[in-house]
Amino acid sequence: METSERRIALLIDADNAPAAKIDVILSEVARHGTANVRRAYGNWKSPHLKGWEGVLHTYAIRPIQQFAYSAGKNASDMAMVIDAMDLLYARNLDAFAIVSSDADFTPLVMRVLTEGVKVYGFGERKTPDPFVNACSQFSYIEGLTAPGAVAEETEAEHVAVEAVLRPADAKQLRSNTRLVRLLRSAVDAAGGDDGWAHLGTVGQQIGNQASLDPRNYGYRKLSDLVEATELFELRRQNQIVLVRERRRT
Repeated sequence: METSERRIALLIDADNAPAAKIDVILSEVARHGTANVRRAYGNWKSPHLKGWEGVLHTYAIRPIQQFAYSAGKNASDMAMVIDAMDLLYARNLDAFAIVSSDADFTPLVMRVLTEGVKVYGFGERKTPDPFVNACSQFSYIEGLTAPGAVAEETEAEHVAVEAVLRPADAKQLRSNTRLVRLLRSAVDAAGGDDGWAHLGTVGQQIGNQASLDPRNYGYRKLSDLVEATELFELRRQNQIVLVRERRRT
């Protein structure tokens, strides 16, 4: 199936997602398919969601009103989960895109994955690891930029984003045992007798195992991230990139 034909349900937890990033989130979702369903959940009478009201019509997002029936309870989360399950059972979607920084959606993600349906997560860097790791791919929204976006940012905003997204160095990357284990196992699984593996195949292998977006570490491409660890050798042949674990001497 062509990517453009893949049907995606975009579900937004408006209480835990910034409206200012919706354009780049939609651009990222478009890389995986078409967002046929677009819904944002929240108590739209709350002044906290004023920022969202201005973008709902612009991006054809349907607001789902959910009143807070009791203090301290997030009724919007429950409504979003119920809708997600209804959409899943209808079996006319190829993937979900969930926008939230709330780990409470982790069980939902795990349930959707059992049906062979991918889940693309989007949230702020504060998002707890269980939700990040559960998604087929999770992208920190601080690392998503649209063409020309930097030119429109104020200097202070640009400095703030750069501080958050400064590329991790080799020492920092190697200290991330989960990342190192993921990369090594993927390269090993995709490698031939000589140890060399096509980077594209490595990326597919990673996608079958866990969520990994190089931009979350400050790198634009998987090849840049792999090279930055200094644990692997890379060899480029025209448009093909080969990788293998660096031989110990």
